[in-house]
Amino acid sequence: MMKPLKIAVIGAGAAGLATAREFKKEGHVVVVYEKSDRVGGIWAYDPRVEEDPLGLDPNREIIHSSLYRSVRTTIPRELMGFLDYPFNVKDKNGVFQAFPGHEEVFQFLNNFARDFRLMELIRFSIQVVRVEQLENGKWVVEGKHERDGIIVNSEEWFDAVVVCNGHFTQPKLAKLPGIEKWPAKQIHSHNYRVPEPFRDQCVIVVGDGPSAQDISLEISTVAKEVHISSRAPGINVSKKMEKFDNLWQHPKIKYCYKNGEVEFEDETLTSADAIVHCTGYKYALPFLKTNGVVTIDDNRVGPLYKHMFPPQLAPTLSFVGIPNRANNFLMMQIQAEWVVCVLSGKAFLPSKEEMLEDVEEHYKQMESMGVPKHYTHQLPLNQVSNSSNPKD
Repeated sequence: MMKPLKIAVIGAGAAGLATAREFKKEGHVVVVYEKSDRVGGIWAYDPRVEEDPLGLDPNREIIHSSLYRSVRTTIPRELMGFLDYPFNVKDKNGVFQAFPGHEEVFQFLNNFARDFRLMELIRFSIQVVRVEQLENGKWVVEGKHERDGIIVNSEEWFDAVVVCNGHFTQPKLAKLPGIEKWPAKQIHSHNYRVPEPFRDQCVIVVGDGPSAQDISLEISTVAKEVHISSRAPGINVSKKMEKFDNLWQHPKIKYCYKNGEVEFEDETLTSADAIVHCTGYKYALPFLKTNGVVTIDDNRVGPLYKHMFPPQLAPTLSFVGIPNRANNFLMMQIQAEWVVCVLSGKAFLPSKEEMLEDVEEHYKQMESMGVPKHYTHQLPLNQVSNSSNPKD
């Protein structure tokens, strides 16, 4: 039996909890770093918003959660659980919802952490500021926390690090012509919580994802007008739109004028009070120091073998939860199992050269299909089993 390894897990959201549990099952020593005072990651709803509504100020206090108050899951409850821990949380009325709200998901993750005694592994209220490999192959994790009003830094050494810090916190903004001189209010959906601030206003919602659909419909209940601008103006809100006579769909924004008007590519013009950017998020790894081995380029974290292992630093550095559209708990658990199997000597990765070749082949396939680089990690649900197989 191999000697237990000392493992650092960055983040106590769903990915971090799944990873910690798998390492604990194998008898390894696990330390989970969590910058907030509770588990749940993105599912820990925070009514606060950032001072910078667009999230552009690098010195702002960052609010991790991007949940709005009414958010529900976009995949059914049956797919929200882990392999051996189903999602059996009822809502406040004692009902199993087909698509649970964030309160039930948060409770589910707390139950998971409690039932598998993961809380004792977590160091809360510690912000990780540096993760770096030492000359001896070990990894140093530097964290900072506040004690009696004083910022205290600490360092600890590990055999391996698994990054599970999520990717729904740093706003990504679309380039809108003329927006730099447009005078009215702008926010990113990261800082949207409730519709009331938009009462009786004319609001433009930019985006074509689930949050754009949810937020535009919700704002329509209080706003004077809501205009949805998207690359594909046929986004699936048509049936729900029938309930509102104040909601319109448009193609992309053609120009934002300094008098407050906004022109769409369909030549329509409106004078708006606010723009809500539902344009997604950027991956961010400000603490990871790899001398350029792992980079983020146009929202592509790479090179990563199967979205998990950087070939030059694997297996002692890995990532769980990077894929975007397939970002469910089952996928995270499968990824965590693979990482644990490799580090426990029960499974083996290809050579560094073979992993790099696989990554490059994936990039070439994307390019040949005309898929933009920033879609690298948008893994469809039906590819989860092919991307992470600990038995291979």
